[in-house]
Formats: sequence, structure tokens, C-alpha cells
Amino acid sequence: MDLEFTPEEKSFRDEVRAFLRKALPKDLSDKVMQGKRLEKGDYVRWHKILYKQGWVAHTWPKSAGGPGWNATQQYIFEEECADAGAPPVLPFGPRMVAPVIMKFGSPEQQQHFLPRILSGEDWWCQGYSEPGSGSDLASLKTKAELKGDKYIVNGQKTWTTLAQHADWIFCLVRTASDVRAQEGISFLLIDMKSKGVTVRPIIMLDGEHEINEVWFENVEVPVANRVGEENKGWTYAKYLLGHERTGNAGVGYCKRWLKQLKQVAMTQQSNGKPLLEDTRFRDKVAQVEIDLMALELTNLRVIAADAEKKGPGPEASMLKVKGTEIQQALTELFMQALGHHALPWQPAALDYGYDGEVAGPEHGVSATGDYFNYRKASIYAGSNEIQRNIISKMMLGL
Repeated sequence: MDLEFTPEEKSFRDEVRAFLRKALPKDLSDKVMQGKRLEKGDYVRWHKILYKQGWVAHTWPKSAGGPGWNATQQYIFEEECADAGAPPVLPFGPRMVAPVIMKFGSPEQQQHFLPRILSGEDWWCQGYSEPGSGSDLASLKTKAELKGDKYIVNGQKTWTTLAQHADWIFCLVRTASDVRAQEGISFLLIDMKSKGVTVRPIIMLDGEHEINEVWFENVEVPVANRVGEENKGWTYAKYLLGHERTGNAGVGYCKRWLKQLKQVAMTQQSNGKPLLEDTRFRDKVAQVEIDLMALELTNLRVIAADAEKKGPGPEASMLKVKGTEIQQALTELFMQALGHHALPWQPAALDYGYDGEVAGPEHGVSATGDYFNYRKASIYAGSNEIQRNIISKMMLGL
């Protein structure tokens, strides 16, 4: 198997690198590289830069407004962006709801929503999980009753990432209760400015406001905002989750973190020598690197299958499990490498331009918060235990 890029692919990589050197603002890359807090404006600014270049929806076909890249080009672009310290393009619009609208949405929905997702005019969030309905998503209770040409929605969603900024939310709602749980769910697109929508913050262990509760009280949603058929939302939800789990692998960002981990471990001392020369610590780093190489190859296979219109299959569950395990392992190794310097937690130091004192080395400022934050990675998008069930049934026949 030839793992080398072709001359054409190397030329494309050079094109991406040249673009990043020219177009990626230094303050944005500094924020990412230093683990500083990213604000809404940071994400929007980078989204609009990529939109102007025609690269913001790099997994989309040309017919939908994307660049029409193949799997290898998509991979090269993601890896180079991560290595350069570009902010991530938030996935809720381009990588999650957009593929569903492309495949199952009406022509009117495609014409209205896809251009606004591309331009960044609409910020999306995901309305799946509920209190008591996380891994067992089919047990969701948010209800939508059909009244003429509208649905009346009542219920609650939770763990809704960045809903405080969102213009729209894509929601799974219960539209039938007299059938099997998975058969009574519909997929609605809901305007967050609708009367009866309330967003309440959930403050995480690291003190950050990333997730929220979203409440619906007699919210009116036009039937025209239902994607596909009524009570067929479970099919669309599974399709979306396949794309979400593929993105959760985070190979490019893990490779950058691994590089940074090695740099940190060379500056920290253990028994008078760099920590990276400590046999036990070096073995842990080597194991993560081997796992990451294997994940990278699997990710390429899944992307290639999706490009052939097969759609993400159970392999996406493999990416989700291993990708999130690697992310958690890297944050743990950062904590170990920093030792007692990782203990102080200074949220104010996450602000870009902070000129106060920092307890310990600068590169340790975000370590504790990252460690806390990535504990959730093995739970969202379907817990890793659920993903192992999917793998055992669909790939191993158990």
C-alpha cells in the first residue's frame, strides 16, 4: 500500500499551505496554538475567510457549493488547517445538518438553508439529547403536535453546544407515541428566535459556558420546516450521526497536540533529563502515536467511502471510539508532563492578550481545562459503549 502523496496531491498541499500563510490571521492562530479562549467572532471570521476562498464546506460536492474535493484533498486540507492553528469550522451546519438537507430535504429547503450555511449567515446547534434520553436517544420525549400547517413543540433539550449563539436548531421530536419508539420521531428545523424558545446556560467544570439547556413551550414550527417524512426522523438522525462521528475522530488536531506534547515533554525535567527521555513516559507517548497512525488510515477509508456516496457506516463508530480515546489520552499526558504546574487553574489567563502572572509555564494554562473538557468526548455523539454495540452487531455479527 503506497502511503505517499502523488505529485498532484503534494501540489495541492502546497496550495493549501500557501493559502493558510496568507489568509489565516496571526491572532487567530496564536489563540489556537496557545490554548486561548475562542469567541463567536473568531469562528465567524475564519468561516467567512474560507467562504470567500470557496473552501468552507470542503466535504460538499460542487453542485451544492463546495469545492468538490476527493477524500485525499479533504484529508490534506483538514490536516494542514490543524497544523497551522486554524480555528475549527463548527460542524453543526456544514458537516451535520447540511448533509441531511442535501439528501433528504426538499428543493425549497436546500435552496434556502444551504447557501446560508455556506456563507455563515446562520449559526446552527443540535437538539438531540434530553434529560434521561442521551445514549438511549429513541426514548426522547420532546413532543410535536400537528395543528393545521404547523407543529406545536413542547419539551427540553440538553447539553446543546453553543446554543447561546445559534440562529437555528435541528431537532428530533416525538410525533407519534403509538408505534415503536424509533418510528415515531420526526426531524424539524426550528428558528431559535421563535416565541417560546428559552436557552439556559450550563456552566462546566472548567467554568466555561459551552453547553446549554433549550426549552420549548408551545413553539410553532411550520410543517415546511420538517425534513423528509413525518415519523422517519430516526433514519435521518442516524445518517447525521454517521457524519458527526466521522468528524469526531479529529486526526489533524490530535497530530498537532501530539507535536505540542513532545515539545512540552522536552522542556520538562525528570531526574535531571528531559521527560521525553524517561522510558515509561516515552512509551505512553509512543503508544498514542501508533494508535493515531492507525486511526488516520481508518479515517481515510471512511472518507473515501463517503465520497463514493456510500455514506458513513459502522466504521464511523470505530473512528468515534478511538478518536475520543486518543484525545483523552493526550490531555492526560499533557497533565502528567506539566506535573504540579497543571494544578493551578486560571480562567482569566485564557483571554488573548492577558498580561498577568501565570502559575507555571505558558503552555500549561489550558491543560486543566482541556483535561476536564475532553472527559465528555467519549459520551457525546453516542457514548463509546453504544458505539461498541454498533460495531459488534453491524461489523462482527454478534
